[in-house]
Amino acid sequence: AYGLTETSDDTNHEVMDRAPDRILLGRAVNNVRVYVVDEHLTPVPLGAPGLIVFSGVCVGRGYINDPERTRQAYLTDPHREGARLYRGGDYGRWQPGGKLEFLGRRDTQVKIRGFRIEIGEIENTLLRVPGVRDGAVVVAERADQSKHLVAFYSGPQALDDDVLPARLAESLPEYMVPSAFHWRESLPLTANSKIDRKTLQALAGELDVVQDDYHAPNTPTEHRLAAAWAKVLGVPQDRIGRRDHFFDRGGTSLSAVKLAITLDRAVSLKDVTAHPVLADLAALVDGRSERRPGLLHPLTASDDARGGALVCFPYAGGNAVNFQPLARALPPGGPAVYAVELPGHDVAADREPFAPMTQMVEQVVDEIVRRGLTRILLWGHSSGAAPAVETARRLQERGVDVQRVFLGAQLLGDAARRRAAIDELTALSDAEIAARLSAAGGYTELGELDAGHAEHVGAAYRHDCVSAHRCFADLLDNPPTPKLSAPVTVVVATDDPSTADHPQRYRDWQLLAEQVDLHELADGGHYFPRTRPVEAAQAVLRAAELFAPS
Repeated sequence: AYGLTETSDDTNHEVMDRAPDRILLGRAVNNVRVYVVDEHLTPVPLGAPGLIVFSGVCVGRGYINDPERTRQAYLTDPHREGARLYRGGDYGRWQPGGKLEFLGRRDTQVKIRGFRIEIGEIENTLLRVPGVRDGAVVVAERADQSKHLVAFYSGPQALDDDVLPARLAESLPEYMVPSAFHWRESLPLTANSKIDRKTLQALAGELDVVQDDYHAPNTPTEHRLAAAWAKVLGVPQDRIGRRDHFFDRGGTSLSAVKLAITLDRAVSLKDVTAHPVLADLAALVDGRSERRPGLLHPLTASDDARGGALVCFPYAGGNAVNFQPLARALPPGGPAVYAVELPGHDVAADREPFAPMTQMVEQVVDEIVRRGLTRILLWGHSSGAAPAVETARRLQERGVDVQRVFLGAQLLGDAARRRAAIDELTALSDAEIAARLSAAGGYTELGELDAGHAEHVGAAYRHDCVSAHRCFADLLDNPPTPKLSAPVTVVVATDDPSTADHPQRYRDWQLLAEQVDLHELADGGHYFPRTRPVEAAQAVLRAAELFAPS
């Protein structure tokens, strides 16, 4: 079955009795007309490639609250009087006999070394290889501006290096066989559960740099860490170098937890966040200090904060690693990025109690002052908005320059609903909260943790949410004086249901701050610093007026 959301999901059906050698979409169902057209909506000849467009009762009304996008995609059908037409982004051609062949997304056509290449055809071939569960091909650009194809795939385990190139070469010309293949436990997804090609394209460029600058591990600890990295990341050990960056090699908060467990807690999630380069992490293990680590963890390579310092508070149950994508998306010379690792949240470390918000905020403020950070920017995401606001208030009282506070994916709401939410959360067990988080989709890694670790995340989520609800309910009942002098930017994604009424409600934050403005992302869901890091970074750069947008 084939179809688009904008055309009521199913428009074409094909009955298959054997594995096809091409993707045939079959005939259109009743009351649906399908055309293959050129840019002027003129039908192309039989067998010629073109855009697949739809007409009939299947065509939707448009995109909600997006008239410009609706105008571009929903058109008058020039071939049927009074009918409407939907122009999607799929590319196809008619086969003799009236069946429609799918050629891929039109926006995935690329030209490399003079050859016009259809990415979808490569991906379809990749998916037919045994052991490949999902796959995507992106175009990477080297320092000399030459372009090449890089394939990412997921499956039960990484395949031998020569298997995939050989299998693809059986049915594709040489110029369509990717120059590199990278295995991942799973491919990154957008908020709409589609493969996130922007993230893969950025990762492909980073892996090029890694492969061109390989330095073998030296010490026994470096070799031990390289073996653990290889196991967790699914990369051959001989490709792990001492200068490799864990998160640039595809590491996530989940794989950092797995790494700590694999190393029998010789390192913690905090250690991996603060020392993501293999040689640095090995040096930490070899000469570990007994000094208790602080809550602020630098996510950029340098502590040089001449461009200001962005201090980030994670969402409920989250950790400092969640802001790695945002930190990498900010340009050199921009604000130094720090993330707060909340006490008791590291599931890979020895258990420690959760800290009251007031205690945690005071420690963060002390660390900011002790480091001598200036031109402070604060980002609080979701429930992290509460400690961000409280930190801004404490810094203001101590005369520290807070330039702006970013409140991501959070509206102020009202006191009664917040207190009701506290009652609801306290009535749930840790396991019930973990199950709800996993089902909601935002905490996809919970399914890969054992029950004990998943329940710990559930407990951390409850603690953070209850702390935030209580903080904001108290502030709503007794608004503070004076208000925050630092401007507040409310950052939301338009497809996040938790902030759906932001056009009317974002100004509620004026109860706590003198100046409040709004920054909208087109999409990204509730966790957009992770799903749309480049767009989130632009919000920081624009609103903070540190740089002109690129």
